[in-house]
Amino acid sequence: MIIKRCIFNKLKKEICEPEINILLGPRQVGKTTLLHQLEKYAKRQNFKTCFYDLEQPQVLAQFNRSAAEIIQLLTESGQIIFIDEFHYLQNASKIFKAIYDAKKKIKIICSGSSSMEIHKHLKESLAGRRFLFRIFPLQMVEITAHNKNFPLPTYLQYGGLPGLTHTDAEQRKQQILNEILGSYILKDIKSLVKEENIRAFNHLLYLLAENQGSTISLTSISNKINMSVKAIQRYLDILEETYVNYRIYSFSNNLGNELKKSCKTYLYDTGIRNTILKDFSDVNNRPDKGTLLESFVFLHLNQWLEPNMEIKFWRTKDGGEVDFILLKDRKPIPIEVKSRLAKAEIPNGLKRFLNRYTKVKHAFVINELFSETVTFQSCSIQFLTFEDFINSKEIISSV
Repeated sequence: MIIKRCIFNKLKKEICEPEINILLGPRQVGKTTLLHQLEKYAKRQNFKTCFYDLEQPQVLAQFNRSAAEIIQLLTESGQIIFIDEFHYLQNASKIFKAIYDAKKKIKIICSGSSSMEIHKHLKESLAGRRFLFRIFPLQMVEITAHNKNFPLPTYLQYGGLPGLTHTDAEQRKQQILNEILGSYILKDIKSLVKEENIRAFNHLLYLLAENQGSTISLTSISNKINMSVKAIQRYLDILEETYVNYRIYSFSNNLGNELKKSCKTYLYDTGIRNTILKDFSDVNNRPDKGTLLESFVFLHLNQWLEPNMEIKFWRTKDGGEVDFILLKDRKPIPIEVKSRLAKAEIPNGLKRFLNRYTKVKHAFVINELFSETVTFQSCSIQFLTFEDFINSKEIISSV
């Protein structure tokens, strides 16, 4: 079953644009499948295409030649060139730059498992010539378009990696997730972390999974894994650069009681988090169900972000808290996630935020039971069920 991705229509429109398109994301999120789907679409539009998978040794061997010869090979291959795992190509960005600058009307669409080296090369050579597209795990709405009976607890348990949609066997899903986690450590991280520090890196992953959605203390973490704060900071940078973990920071309008430098973290997929914790138990009986639901909301919001948006959270020294503050054109939209609500009652933390930020006009409470709108002062607070949230980007479209 090939699931049509929400980003596919956006990528289709790019086929006739001159910029180099680069699909970046963690392993096994569907980048290769997207490239093949795009190639099929391009062929239907009567473009001459060519596809190179550089993880195949016999294909990579074709590129064991000078840059000038590679440029000639690519420009003679077709009108649209697809290159999977392009980071195996030496001097890739310089080669792409030369083809783009020669204005030979050759479109390049490529993918790469993200790494810090890739980002470094892209920044140096392709500024203004390429568009990056982040590829994430499947959204819930993408899965339910093919399987209307797919339950939210299963998503919270096993996440949204496309490779899991082909089986219902729980043991098989767990095995696939273990393989994906192992390939990340072995392939993407081994070159970035010293061999003797792999164990500490794995310990950090566990602590991040265990404390997901909570504010973290780098000092506390460094004491637990016996490494310097500077080293921990570097590891967090690596995790972020490879799109495996996201940090969000506290929202503050310079009010003295607000925490200004704290951060929360979220791993990129709930299934990967459960793999790290070795816990695939029934979501409804887990003490961290609230964390899983909060993570689910964050991971979907993160996919929907537009260039004028960012996600933060709000917390005060005396305990006031809102799970997420979506900033759109710098205007805050508070979002609370509640796994259990007996009635459509405004959470205390949200009330405190609205009392402090009186110009806020829209707020959301995502929960399991209630869909209705209430007013607090001059703010419209919309209660959405998780199903409402999944099927609507109303939060993103709020002003």
